[in-house]
Amino acid sequence: MSLPYENATSGANALDEIGKVLTRFGCARFGTMTDNEAGELLVQFSHRGKDVSVKASYRGYAAAWLKAHPHSNRMKANKTQHEATALAQAKISVCSILRDWIKGQVTAIEVGILTFEGAFLGQILLGDGKTVLDHVTGSGLLRIESEGK
Repeated sequence: MSLPYENATSGANALDEIGKVLTRFGCARFGTMTDNEAGELLVQFSHRGKDVSVKASYRGYAAAWLKAHPHSNRMKANKTQHEATALAQAKISVCSILRDWIKGQVTAIEVGILTFEGAFLGQILLGDGKTVLDHVTGSGLLRIESEGK
């Protein structure tokens, strides 16, 4: 079974499309940033005075890709090269995943399935710079377990 988005190629085009979707939705500001230290892609935007920050782990995707495509000695690439391939594909795939997720959330808002807050509650930034999800998990109101632990 293949990993979703493992053949994605759009990368920067997907990020451009996110900008177009958010602009049509009425967002005042939009930007993306890659955090190589954390291994994340960040998408931030403002909509009617509410700031949103969406993080997606491309290291997490790379780990899933490596699980779906384990290295073997029969490959031309050594293990380090194979891991680099996984990371490169992850950086591209995560862009497409975020594009589709944000587009889906915006569509759900536009057709009345969800409110803005319902769609992006966990990603809304609070006054202290933390997201609602960060605040809720940090205060112990919600415990999130990492898969595989």
